[in-house]
Amino acid sequence: MPKEELPFLAREVREFIIDVVSGKGGHLGASLGVVELTIALHYVFNTPDDKLIWDVGHQAYAHKILTNRKEQFHTNRELGGISGFPKIDESPYDTFGTGHSSTSISAILGMAMASTLQGNSHRNHIAVIGDASIVSGMAFEAMNHAGTTPTNILIILNDNAMGIDPSVGALKNYFAKMKSEKGKNETFFNNLNIKYKGVIDGHNLTELINSFELLKNEPGVKLLHVITTKGKGLEKAEKEQITYHAPRKFDKITGEQFSEDSSLPAKYQDIFGLTLNELAQENNKIVAITPAMPSGSSLTFMQRAFPERVFDVGIAEQHAVTFSAGLALEGFIPFCVIYSTFLQRAYDQIIHDVALQNIPVIICIDRAGLVGEDGATHHGVFDMAFLRPIPNLVIASPRNASELRNLLYTAQLGVNFPFVIRYPRGRCSEMDWQRPFQKIEIGTAEQLKEGSKYAILSIGTISQNVTKAIRLLKNPEDYAHFDIRFLKPLDESLLHTIFATYKIIFTIEEGSEKGGLGSAIAEFASKNNYSKPLKIIGIPDKFISHGSVDELQKMTALDDKSISEMLKTENVIKNI
Repeated sequence: MPKEELPFLAREVREFIIDVVSGKGGHLGASLGVVELTIALHYVFNTPDDKLIWDVGHQAYAHKILTNRKEQFHTNRELGGISGFPKIDESPYDTFGTGHSSTSISAILGMAMASTLQGNSHRNHIAVIGDASIVSGMAFEAMNHAGTTPTNILIILNDNAMGIDPSVGALKNYFAKMKSEKGKNETFFNNLNIKYKGVIDGHNLTELINSFELLKNEPGVKLLHVITTKGKGLEKAEKEQITYHAPRKFDKITGEQFSEDSSLPAKYQDIFGLTLNELAQENNKIVAITPAMPSGSSLTFMQRAFPERVFDVGIAEQHAVTFSAGLALEGFIPFCVIYSTFLQRAYDQIIHDVALQNIPVIICIDRAGLVGEDGATHHGVFDMAFLRPIPNLVIASPRNASELRNLLYTAQLGVNFPFVIRYPRGRCSEMDWQRPFQKIEIGTAEQLKEGSKYAILSIGTISQNVTKAIRLLKNPEDYAHFDIRFLKPLDESLLHTIFATYKIIFTIEEGSEKGGLGSAIAEFASKNNYSKPLKIIGIPDKFISHGSVDELQKMTALDDKSISEMLKTENVIKNI
């Protein structure tokens, strides 16, 4: 295509993204911001032979449209459709699967080193990473290594001063200074043996193409500093960059989002944020820590009221956890709130810096369970399994909004151990959740329904599906239902009664069936020589794709009808 036609292509791609995303939602702002950058990359480089990795990947819509997926783009993030993130098995142009930040430089360095070892030094290797992602420790580790290698790598720093929320930290200030000085007097990257180039306009196709043409033939590790605007081309998205990071359905002409139903109950993250702010009003020792997710975790309520007591540490989950431990040792009550999928990145810190030293950090796990359209990279289905073996941790999962509030209240009363509270994405089932606080005794379960023959043990909000499932049975009076609530420590006194009383025990959880509640109950039964039949129901041992939460619950047999079928005793006895 002639260069002079590329601006028209950019306009067409941008309008196409707006047209599709306006009708279904998705990651809008980041993708609109890199349209010209994407076109220039594919115009100059010989992809997929030249390797291109998009860090995080939520900005890859234009990339997908230009690499043979335009006709499928309307299925983006739908069950059975294309993924909202790059995915290796979806296209040869998706060089590496990304969904968590700051992995691109490490992955591209590995590929570049392999090319060097194989004598393919002509191949180009490109990583596109944002100014919010490059501050993460893993990106720094990769650059520290890359600067000592003979590889051919181009790191594109896509600087839009935004992650989901505005970028934070000293490096952000450094980038701002470089922009004002137009890249003059740059020393940091050059001192790492990474040749710094820039600053250039990321929406100027001529400037982008000329820069790429020069750099693709220059050996070594290079970094090109590109300035873009998140939400470019849609006025509302440019002005309200946080809101339009991943908006709900909106008017594609005006950009106005369609109103949400005001009669719906509150979202769990808002219940968390409002409750924490309420507690902080009464307890000045409460502080909050988030790795770059103040709006997503609804810490903005407390941030507005007590800005000096809310710490956004950037995309740095490991630092967030250990920083929280330091605050706790000096007498503060740190609530460290991290999405379940991102908490995986701080596993060593939870073990070594918190649990081993028995430091009372309160870890609030947002987006626990199935999260929907973001898919396998974002589901929070492993946290119960990977946290349960760690000594000293108390792990709780509330079944509703009132219980979440009471667990948060209990946690700040002066506990002397690490306390984990996990809760899902989405809306609660209660309208009147702002009730007076009540302390919950650690390690206690609660019976929700009486029954004469069979016991169902659930944890978390999946209990609501269990309640519906029992009502579908012909003999609901036979089934007792218990909210275990605390994965650790278990209510062993109640469990002894359950195993002594009921013929069959069922466990149900919206988490991995291996290692979570079911495994904990099986270990209890084995330890105490109980031989009652035990049926474990949870997320199967595979990665779950994208789709709505309702669709994914049906896929994993965790909807009310599927649970009801599995509770039928003739099916259980046959399969145990």
